[in-house]
Amino acid sequence: MFTARLKALAARVHAAATAAGRDAAEVTVLLATKTHDPATIRAVVTLPGAAGMLRGENRVQELVAKGPALADLPTPTHLIGPLQSNKINAALRWVTCVESLASPRLADALAARVAPGRTLDVMVQVNVSAEETKNGVTVDEALVLAHHIASLPRLRLTGFMTIGAHTDDERVVRAGFARLRTIRDTAVAEGITTATALSMGMTTDLDLAIAEGSTIVRVGTAVFGPRSQ
Repeated sequence: MFTARLKALAARVHAAATAAGRDAAEVTVLLATKTHDPATIRAVVTLPGAAGMLRGENRVQELVAKGPALADLPTPTHLIGPLQSNKINAALRWVTCVESLASPRLADALAARVAPGRTLDVMVQVNVSAEETKNGVTVDEALVLAHHIASLPRLRLTGFMTIGAHTDDERVVRAGFARLRTIRDTAVAEGITTATALSMGMTTDLDLAIAEGSTIVRVGTAVFGPRSQ
């Protein structure tokens, strides 16, 4: 079952990249494992078809709960949901990247708690659709925060993350992804040369995201099936 789903996902990513004139190797799949138990996660990430993929958790509580059972796996783990300052230490034990930085204050707190000698990858989460239900800085604030993060020790800004607009209008969704790409391109042009990644696109809209330059697509249900809660 999981093998077939991974093959179907790989074919979908390849088709979307080809249609956009891109190399599918430029797109990394992040497996969003929210609510799924460690045994299921292990069964998926150890399949040959999952080689090179990332894992993402939305909640620090789940990172902590699942961490010991998955600690032996080499799969890099990203936090893709909100991070509160009182949970930074817990998150730092398990993640290789925080994709959801959305304020200078949180960036400062995170940088202060990263152990000396370690560099943590981070991304700026941008609310490109300006929807009240979504986390992230505004489009106008994104570059300011990016430059602030780039000035901090022990953090490495690798790019930008967003959640596509909640609408059936593909033009609106795609325009939001294009907006994030423009922010990324501007950041790189302004000297933040490490910030090349674009984490955008999920099961429902990853084709549009890849067309607009996504380098990381966050996929859950297409591989794991419906969430349990």
